[in-house]
Amino acid sequence: MAGEDALYLGLAGEGALYLGLGALFSGLSLHKIRKNEVKVQDASLCVLPALLLLEAFCYLVLPAGPGLSVFFVACVFYYMALPVRRMLPAAGKSVLVTGCDSGLGHALAKHLDKQGLLVFAGVLNRNGPGAEELRRDCSPNLCLIQLDVTNCEEVAAAYCEVSGRVKDTGLWAIVHNAGVLLYVADGELLPMNVYKKCMEVNFIGVVQVTKMFMPLLRKAKGRLVTISSMAGLNPIPGFAAYAASKAAVTMFCAVMRQDLFKWGVKVSSIHPGSFKTNIFGSRDLCSIQAQNLLENLKPDVRDEYGEDYLDTLKDLHQKMLTSSSSDISPVLEDAHHALLAQRPYSTYTPGRLAYLIPLIFRCSPIWVYDTFAKLIFPGHHTILPRSLRTFHDNYKTDLKRGRGKGHFRTGASQTQRTSEKTAMFWIS
Repeated sequence: MAGEDALYLGLAGEGALYLGLGALFSGLSLHKIRKNEVKVQDASLCVLPALLLLEAFCYLVLPAGPGLSVFFVACVFYYMALPVRRMLPAAGKSVLVTGCDSGLGHALAKHLDKQGLLVFAGVLNRNGPGAEELRRDCSPNLCLIQLDVTNCEEVAAAYCEVSGRVKDTGLWAIVHNAGVLLYVADGELLPMNVYKKCMEVNFIGVVQVTKMFMPLLRKAKGRLVTISSMAGLNPIPGFAAYAASKAAVTMFCAVMRQDLFKWGVKVSSIHPGSFKTNIFGSRDLCSIQAQNLLENLKPDVRDEYGEDYLDTLKDLHQKMLTSSSSDISPVLEDAHHALLAQRPYSTYTPGRLAYLIPLIFRCSPIWVYDTFAKLIFPGHHTILPRSLRTFHDNYKTDLKRGRGKGHFRTGASQTQRTSEKTAMFWIS
């Protein structure tokens, strides 16, 4: 009896040690997370359930000494892995931001100017309304730069102007923000000039500016930051041109991070979720791009998709704006961290679900991601193209007659059957 009591007391004492150790590290970790304003995706909160499971395993399976040691070491590793928010002073640092006429670049130029950095704000029109607003609202330190990232002469002239100002200190950072979306539609429907423009601005422009300003960046051992997109990490229906260009620039940044490590230059890419910025364009621009699409469609393609299907594409921009967040402060905060943190992250994902969606794409079966994408991305899948709609109507008729889900058109090829099954998935 006495032996049983001793065993019970021993187990209770061991359990108390596990609970105390877990509570101690939980409190310390939460304090560190709050103190350093660590985001959920950076805190790796998914590790916490794993630590709880490890705690249960150590308590139930391992002897007291080794079990407590293993659990203690795991908690220490997690605590040490939590990022610490140590920021460098902004004084004396300069940054070039492209695409500052409006939207995110415009807001970022103002934000960085308030933080005390010397901002070179690249604009398409030095006399435009966006440039005038920056002159009016920002400090005299902000310098407006005429910069079309696709224009070699303007990029070279901007380099001369910036190098003349920073001299031997070099340029601390470049923020590649300039970008275009143009239009959202099926990849087959998008004109080639949309693909070329997206690549020219979103990718080639980034490469061109980076190569030109790299000597100044290396001199300062500074930062190369690119505003990419969630579309650069995972496929989004209707974004073939835009996503391809953002995927290209994302990989470019990843390779440059490796290439510039030896020079002391840190490289980060920011992949925002859905925010209301001018990249969606105005209604007038949307109408122009819609007309551009129609003018470049072959008659047979236009006939197979149908006019009513093509008309639904015009509403996509408005749907995206409606579902987007107007609060762009998460992007501004991440850009600020990438520029001035002692240990910036290589990847940032500001925005609702922005870190979760790429994770699902990478770690789950493709059909899981496709189903998820169908639910969260506003699309035009409430209506099928005309040629598939006929099949769909026949399919529903056959179901009513009891012919079952296995029925397909007589004589249909395997490719046609696959496309019909896919169509049924997206419309269901």
